[in-house]
Amino acid sequence: MDIKTATFAVSNSTYKKCPKPDKPEYAFIGRSNVGKSSLINMLVGNKTLAKTGAKPGKTQLINHFEINHSWFLVDLPGYGYARISKTSREKWSKMIEEYLLYRENLMNVFLLIDSRIPPQAIDLDFINFLGLNGIPFTIVFTKIDKGKQREVDANIAVFRKRLLETWEEVPLMLRSSSVTLKGKDEILSLIDKINPLFENIE
Repeated sequence: MDIKTATFAVSNSTYKKCPKPDKPEYAFIGRSNVGKSSLINMLVGNKTLAKTGAKPGKTQLINHFEINHSWFLVDLPGYGYARISKTSREKWSKMIEEYLLYRENLMNVFLLIDSRIPPQAIDLDFINFLGLNGIPFTIVFTKIDKGKQREVDANIAVFRKRLLETWEEVPLMLRSSSVTLKGKDEILSLIDKINPLFENIE
């Protein structure tokens, strides 16, 4: 898939105000500071489309981007960011949960995991939430260029092992780097493959 156009559409604090669900939609989410905005910018070939920052918690709303006038890419707030108030965390959690549960044109969630660290309980819990609610998702291990290859491989292997403790089959796992462009073709090809299925659920 070639990205010819990628434009910001709208930001909202509730799924109820999201754009008309007339196009297939793909959401990107992960723990704060996982490299989500950088990955999104890498995918669309625009370094400034999604806001990036040194401080976690940059994304605070449901951000829609229209890609090739044919599908939506959604940048969701990161979860697990401790340096905000409990009230804000609860608000973010409710906003994200309702979006994932009720957004009818959501075709797939790309769950971003930092490849440099061992499995985190909050990530495993989020995966189980998606699974229990029948929400299709793909795991994307980010920043594979930042850590030692042995450590990255070991972390992914442990992650897979932890999932197999409760899952019969491990979900699709991809590796990515916003620096080397690793994973770009795989993610866009997957979206290209899923897009035609949208016609069957309208």
